Amino acid sequence: QVQLVESGGGLVQAGGSLRLSCVASGRILSINTMGWYRQAPGKQRELVAVISSGGRINYADSVKGRFTISRDNAKNTMYLQMDSLKPEDTAVYYCNADRIRVDRWSSEYDKWGQGTQVTVSS
Repeated sequence: QVQLVESGGGLVQAGGSLRLSCVASGRILSINTMGWYRQAPGKQRELVAVISSGGRINYADSVKGRFTISRDNAKNTMYLQMDSLKPEDTAVYYCNADRIRVDRWSSEYDKWGQGTQVTVSS
């Protein structure tokens, strides 16, 4: 079974930066789409950014120009560089991977990490 583990969260002042990492482990031949999502207290989980295996990227409007998503396919790792952080960015950030090819005949779908807390103080 494929597992995703996030790291890099923490407490930072407004205007500061954090870099999140997500490592996928297990038997993996390739991963189609990877993405970052976040959930603030009392709110629904929302998309932050997604990146395809070919490097196509989409960002939520609220983070455009401040966050940068990237991935290293050879390491099955994804990153989120978060700059100019705002208190409204406070949330648990989750890593997602979809359509993970585990062998020639089968794939796993829609895997989630356990989340990492990001807190931005004003």
